[in-house]
Amino acid sequence: MDGNDIPQGKCPVMHGGNTANSDSVTSWWPNTLNLDILSQHDSKTDPMGQNFNYREELKKLDIEALKNDVRALMTESQDWWPADWGSYVGMFARVAWHAAGSYRLADGRGGGGTGNQRFAPLNSWPDNANTDKGRRLLWPIKKKYGNKISWADLIILSGTIAYEVAGLKTFGFAFGREDIWHPEKDVYWGAEKEWLAPSDARYDDVDQPETMENPLAAVQMGLIYVNPEGVNGKPDPQKTADQVRETFKRMAMDDEETVALTAGGHTIGKCHGNGNADELSPAPEAADVTEQGLGWINHTSRGIGRNQVVGGPEGAWTTNPTVFDDGFMKMLLDHEWQLTKSPAGAFQWEPVDIAEEDMPVDVEDPSIRVKPMMTDADMAMKVDPKYRAILERFCDDEQYFRDTFARAWFKLTHRDMGPKDRYFGPDVPAEDLIWQDPIPKGPTGYDIEAVKQKIRNSGLSLSDMVSTAWDSARTYRGSDMRGGANGARIRLAPQKDWDGNEPERLARVLSVLEPIAQQAGASLADVIVLAGNIGVEQAAKAAGFDVTVPFSAGRGDATDEQTDAESFDAMEPLADGYRNYAQKEYVVSPEEMMLDRTQLLGLTAPEMTALVGGMRVMGTNHGGSKHGVFTDREGQLTNDFFVNLTDMRYSWHPAANGIYEIRDRQTGQVKWTATRADLVFGSNSILRSYAEVYAQDDNAAKFVNDFVAAWSKVMEADRFDVKLAA
Repeated sequence: MDGNDIPQGKCPVMHGGNTANSDSVTSWWPNTLNLDILSQHDSKTDPMGQNFNYREELKKLDIEALKNDVRALMTESQDWWPADWGSYVGMFARVAWHAAGSYRLADGRGGGGTGNQRFAPLNSWPDNANTDKGRRLLWPIKKKYGNKISWADLIILSGTIAYEVAGLKTFGFAFGREDIWHPEKDVYWGAEKEWLAPSDARYDDVDQPETMENPLAAVQMGLIYVNPEGVNGKPDPQKTADQVRETFKRMAMDDEETVALTAGGHTIGKCHGNGNADELSPAPEAADVTEQGLGWINHTSRGIGRNQVVGGPEGAWTTNPTVFDDGFMKMLLDHEWQLTKSPAGAFQWEPVDIAEEDMPVDVEDPSIRVKPMMTDADMAMKVDPKYRAILERFCDDEQYFRDTFARAWFKLTHRDMGPKDRYFGPDVPAEDLIWQDPIPKGPTGYDIEAVKQKIRNSGLSLSDMVSTAWDSARTYRGSDMRGGANGARIRLAPQKDWDGNEPERLARVLSVLEPIAQQAGASLADVIVLAGNIGVEQAAKAAGFDVTVPFSAGRGDATDEQTDAESFDAMEPLADGYRNYAQKEYVVSPEEMMLDRTQLLGLTAPEMTALVGGMRVMGTNHGGSKHGVFTDREGQLTNDFFVNLTDMRYSWHPAANGIYEIRDRQTGQVKWTATRADLVFGSNSILRSYAEVYAQDDNAAKFVNDFVAAWSKVMEADRFDVKLAA
């Protein structure tokens, strides 16, 4: 049969499998462990190639020329998407805000640091409607400067320059955000199956905002922060204020920063709800190919200019919406407000009485005055006593407001960039800010071999050394580049008291390592890592392999004054499959929590496999438990974990409290015990394939080398000072 003989109505191409939004394995077997989160941003998705170095490209960038082009864009209105009042400042402030505003403190995910707004689901969130137009307006500039500017940097820069054009003296700006090239589809944005589903699903009690499910921060699926119409779309400014407070707290902002961002954010621009949302085409990800990546287009009636529909509310907040001033605060405080609805049918507030000269003009016809509006979230600033007090203080001191907003905007747009070592450009502020987790430079001139010898002679056990180094380094999050061994914050509150760090054991180990560091002139951060490396080297030698774990000196020791203890609280490990630890039993399985930590650490599935197997046989379990220690040679870096896990002489049986027994098939005797975080390496087909590699008779050396490489990757994960200097 040739191509002409294909039966009519039958297509020789697989239907759905290439494009359907379902994973072929998990759609058939929904309880299987999905490892896709560990394959995000694989090099195969990156069009730039492995040799591309964005930092080097930035050095070629004419920054002032770029900034001038972005400034010019602010007033270059395009017919296909006209600028409000001839200015795009509101548009680009929103595009940048909604890129950065998805950040959440609990797991560091979201934010504007990767350019993820270009991809689903973020590019099609209802709250992000028409940010696609902003990115398309930026395209000629991106095209012009090419590889020398990432989308991530350009988006955030456009918002910062928008505020400068509007009249704000900004706090600074840093380049250095590298683009991703694939959706972060495995980030948990909520369990809802529909956009803007009632927020009750995220709360144990919607009237108690602190009961929102972790790690979520936004109140509904598809929103950046809160519902502008009120809790579940029902206006009640005080209830909305309560949600605002919890949501902004989960996004790492305090009350003053929250009020500053609200007032400063709504000082420029407007809401767009002057039309019928039912006339809009689907969001970008669902739109027809003829839309070419644009969404929410009105093909039925006029949908540009004054007739735009982005969300529900309609109107500007201030008299002069293209100027950064105190207009929002004065408008809100100087008027009484009444509830009404926008043309799109959304609840909003309008002034009971307002002079015509205080009204903003129409976006297209300056001879027409239109009423300003406030959302329920804006009214929350007036109704909530704490917010109102801050608002009045800002209103009395406009310069203080400007300074506070500038700092809060900088924090909002840079929070997920990590340490200042990653910042680039002439506008990087010299001031160290506590939310940047500052760490002093550490010494490098000490005698490393002498320090290692003192550690070897210290009497610390292999488990003590390896466990402490791991606990210090495992806090690293590639999501926002926080945590890690650099800084030795494991010795400070709150980390020194975390149950997962075994406070009594930790204090004992640190009491031994601290004098060694002091006598050698080394940082404790370095000595903790060196001790862990020594433990690994000793375990490998005991197994018959001489290895040297790579090490780079220069970590510093942070102080209490340099540590934002409250924000570090969010980083406490509730579970750590690498040390077979869980604070309690969770709805999420131990193996899923292990995947989450693995992804944050930037590890692959094979690296996770090697590390878990090695940690088990070295005896580094939390509390000294023997679960998963499938070896009679504990303390040696052997491949016994994999050999015995895959040995059919044994059978596997559930016991009590989430523990399993591994029994000898012939005698029925219990040989070992295990958790799900152990047995998953035999039950999951992908992980078993890796376990079998390491269990092979000819791969004992490969296992040791792979373990050392993965271990070193974790210990060095936060060394941006070294990586960027290379």
